Amino acid sequence: MTERHDTIVIGGGQAGLVTGYYLKQHDDDFVILDAGDRVGDPWRSRWDSLRVFTPARYSCLPGMDFPGSPDAFPTKDEVADYLETYADRFDLPVELGVRVDRLERTGDGFLVRAGDRRFEADNVVVAMASYQVPTIPAFASELSEDVVQLHSSDYRNPEQLRDGPVLVVGAGNSGAEIALDVADGHETLLSGRDVGHVPFHIDSWVGRHLGVPFVMRVLFHRILTTSTPVGRRVRPTILSQGGLLVRVKPSDIDAAGVERVPRTTGVRDGRPVVGEDNVRDVANVVWCTGFRPEFSWIDLPIFGGEEKPKEPVHRRGLVPDQPGLYFVGLFFQYAMTSGLFTGVSRDANYVVDHLSARTRHQPRPNDTTAVDGVPQQP
Repeated sequence: MTERHDTIVIGGGQAGLVTGYYLKQHDDDFVILDAGDRVGDPWRSRWDSLRVFTPARYSCLPGMDFPGSPDAFPTKDEVADYLETYADRFDLPVELGVRVDRLERTGDGFLVRAGDRRFEADNVVVAMASYQVPTIPAFASELSEDVVQLHSSDYRNPEQLRDGPVLVVGAGNSGAEIALDVADGHETLLSGRDVGHVPFHIDSWVGRHLGVPFVMRVLFHRILTTSTPVGRRVRPTILSQGGLLVRVKPSDIDAAGVERVPRTTGVRDGRPVVGEDNVRDVANVVWCTGFRPEFSWIDLPIFGGEEKPKEPVHRRGLVPDQPGLYFVGLFFQYAMTSGLFTGVSRDANYVVDHLSARTRHQPRPNDTTAVDGVPQQP
């Protein structure tokens, strides 16, 4: 049998839950499909010492404050529990253990397949992050079998590592934080270019009350957007190279005794090569080399651009050539904060407003243009 809903939301993380929150405000018929066993599990699977970059006052979704001190930086387990409580409080229709493996057109709507289950809907919101599949260089397979290898998605704590030196490959936020995590008990090398850092300590009074509000609420949220010339100019660079270090400073890396080395370029005799020709005898490698999108299950002609794999073509989450298809949760979907709680909430609200307007065929006030019959805000 085919199950029918007005809207299907694919993904039950913060993007899917906040989309559900706004759909419920519009009294829409919808279901949220998630492959996990428990709401918040992607956060629970991160490394043990992980904390978010924003105080709790900026790490919540609409309708529900984060518990505890608003100035505290929540741990990954606290975020996971918050999301689970959020879904319960607003009675969001999340179906767990449902892994979507195909999305296609059927008539004027969409068909979603998940194993032997079929769902039909007029609208589909893909509420998933851009980066889903861990990436590791092909030459990693040439490392000796006695070298422990972990991607950052599998790293939990230093107890997973062998005695001996650790090479952390990738000097972005994940790499810098994991390097500090292992440096107490291991000789640690951090491989990669200096990506820069925000010019304040986020844990300080100045950081919590001045720095973070300016960066997260003004610079990243209102200036670096696809609506501003500067945002459009820097977006390709940020998408390809990532952002600045937020919590860790170069002085923190130096104080921990972490050795900075050039990028890892290959393997020789079972050991990694950094820079031109420097073989390092390490016992462990942690690959903080990022993730790639995985939308191959979407059987629709919506992909373009020069990225490989290609990402969906959209305008603030609306797919122009596929009326009724939307995205929420993509990195820099509209702004630098699109991957954070504040930004994803704004993106979801925008998408649901348009989705509901399309469903009800009602024009919205102050609209000046339309895409595929859907009113557009200036």
